[in-house]
Amino acid sequence: MTARLMPVANHENRGRRGPFSNPTPAEIIAAREAARLTQTEAGARVRARLRSWQHWEATPGTEEHRNMPPGLFELFLIKTGQALPSWMKGDDA
Repeated sequence: MTARLMPVANHENRGRRGPFSNPTPAEIIAAREAARLTQTEAGARVRARLRSWQHWEATPGTEEHRNMPPGLFELFLIKTGQALPSWMKGDDA
């Protein structure tokens, strides 16, 4: 008997917001702008290069876009004195 794996795109947790979800580029941009930092300055706060930050803010679906790890986004928010969004706190779980 061969085990069938569920495709990742159809997984029941796919698309739900939770503490392990990646932030959207809009959320990353909003957090950076709220901290009044350039992309270079924002990257420096979490020990990331400018190019990485640019990838995280790029439009999803483009070749340039990369997902920012949720832990790194949480660290950025903490280091810049911003509140965590409710979806990161795990209140929905």
